[in-house]
Amino acid sequence: MKLLDRYLNPLNQSFFLFGPRGTGKSLWVKEKFKNALFIDFLEPETFRLYSAYPERLREFVDANRDKKDIVVDEIQKVPQVLTVIHSLMEERKGLRFVMTGSSSRKIKRTGADLLGGRAVNVSMHPFMASELGEGFSLESALQIGMLPLVRFSENPLETLKGYHVLYIKEEVQAEALVRNIPAFSRFLEAVSFSHASVLSISGVARECAAERKTVEGYLKILEDLLLGFQVGIFSKRAKRRLVGHSKFYFFDAGVFRSLRPKGPLDRPEEILGVSLEGLAAQHLRAWIDYRGRENKLFYWRTQKGLEVDFIVYGEDGIFAIEVKNSSRIYPESLKALEAFKQDYPGAKCLLLYRGSERLKKGNVLCLPCDGFLSALKPEGLIC
Repeated sequence: MKLLDRYLNPLNQSFFLFGPRGTGKSLWVKEKFKNALFIDFLEPETFRLYSAYPERLREFVDANRDKKDIVVDEIQKVPQVLTVIHSLMEERKGLRFVMTGSSSRKIKRTGADLLGGRAVNVSMHPFMASELGEGFSLESALQIGMLPLVRFSENPLETLKGYHVLYIKEEVQAEALVRNIPAFSRFLEAVSFSHASVLSISGVARECAAERKTVEGYLKILEDLLLGFQVGIFSKRAKRRLVGHSKFYFFDAGVFRSLRPKGPLDRPEEILGVSLEGLAAQHLRAWIDYRGRENKLFYWRTQKGLEVDFIVYGEDGIFAIEVKNSSRIYPESLKALEAFKQDYPGAKCLLLYRGSERLKKGNVLCLPCDGFLSALKPEGLIC
């Protein structure tokens, strides 16, 4: 995998670096911590040794006392070492542990809390358009996504096809997260129809012929494996009656496209529309995390059907963003944003569309989607 400058910068303290498989975590730590001690739990022999004897980490660190940085790759594979890491942090104040993981499930269950707040959580996302620079293409991003593993593959579509299989084999099946692998595979297909939509757990359960509680458990696994996330409703000082359900997104547009079944009854523009919204969602989520300020991502939907795709709310202000897979701007597309502006006069309202002109329609700034994504950088505001 090629190395491009990422917006993530090393911290001066110990930290967890979480991100889905293929986002470039291992490559990043190897570049940023070239002189560190490295322990990679994806290596079978290393996994076996440390699983049987976690105290081996202390012996390794003690034998290399000149090393102040210790990188533990895929720490969720052997979470028992967290107890040893905690002890070493207590004894030797100058050590910095960098612990990467593609799943937070075991760590949450067995003890990130063991470190007592001595390590913070940092996230790595798929590429942002501005990280690719001139290499960014909206059409390409909508087809294969922004995952570094896929974008630098000789055959991106084949890599995408195998991506979720890799997760099922190495995470779900290997960690015995579910007993019925075929049922979980059916769930992945069913929940793909909920991408960029209000999530109905009962509806997904019907589609994959599973109990509601089973689907709730599968969704939790999906989120713990960092493959999907939910966006809640924005209800601060609400002046209208709002819906109560969250919206669901896969973490990457390409991964969604690889999971979403396609047939003669599917209109291509429908799939492309939710892909575009998902691409915007993953960019806003990355911007929030990399910016490092108190901002959160929501959406807004009234019981009468007015909906704004994204609300970014926090220290940097309040931004209402609607995404349309259309080269033209219709009055109907502006109604929800205008309604939101009435309720929240201080909000900045944006419409992202597939046209080429930057326009101002009343209170709404209309921007070409590819230009907006390319200009979105953590050091700057959304607009």
